[in-house]
Amino acid sequence: MLYRIRPDEIYHLGAQSHVRVSFDIPEYTGDITALGTTRLLHAIRETGIPARFYNAASSEMFGQAHEYPQTETTPFRPRSPYGCAKLYSYWMTVNAREGYGPYAVNGILFNHEPPRRGEFFVSRKITWAVARILHALQEKLYLGNLDGERDWGYAPEFVEGMWKMLQQDEPEDFLLATGETHSVREFVERAFSEVGRDWRRHVEVDPQYYRRTEIDRLEGDSSKARKKIGWAPLTKFRDLVKIMVEADVQLLEDKLSGQIERRMAMRGGD
Repeated sequence: MLYRIRPDEIYHLGAQSHVRVSFDIPEYTGDITALGTTRLLHAIRETGIPARFYNAASSEMFGQAHEYPQTETTPFRPRSPYGCAKLYSYWMTVNAREGYGPYAVNGILFNHEPPRRGEFFVSRKITWAVARILHALQEKLYLGNLDGERDWGYAPEFVEGMWKMLQQDEPEDFLLATGETHSVREFVERAFSEVGRDWRRHVEVDPQYYRRTEIDRLEGDSSKARKKIGWAPLTKFRDLVKIMVEADVQLLEDKLSGQIERRMAMRGGD
């Protein structure tokens, strides 16, 4: 398939990427997230196609880092099977580049959120719950650690950064981040405020959603990317949350409208 298509660029984004779930299925996470990268790199080598290869690394490789903010040279200390699998993937990409010369890069991306984020991820879990609570379809939102801090950015801007990494003359690894951290609690408060609700009436902490090994704070420094590939995040945290809440409110309203239309059509058919 790869030889027949002969792509100019390959963006390897596939993974079992849910951190908490990776504790439940560590072997599957390793097979997909770590060995999946190895398989793709081997296929590029075997087919001999001159495709440029982008590997999605992760800020989770830093884990409980000892320096803030994190940069491309910060030592890795993953704290989950997912982080460990991504670290394997990262080093396989580096070794392929140094060993037999393909244009292969790692993008160490910090949290990048779109409205289409999976509902099991905390950002989307929050915004989808806000939409459901607004329409009286849900009363409570159960979350784990509200104090964990993350560097949240807007996914479309990060995708542009991925593309920019593959347009350079020589392959290099880059870190993409906003350089700002916000807690899960701040995300919750901002999301509920978008619809005029007090989050404290609806949010409860449930220990089952805590990770086995927590990461207190992840904060990235994308100075290298700013300087070498001209990349910079533009969307602020407040605007990101607003985009996601508005998208989920609209999505739910569209679904509810569709259900009403179907019911009316069925009654008309009777």
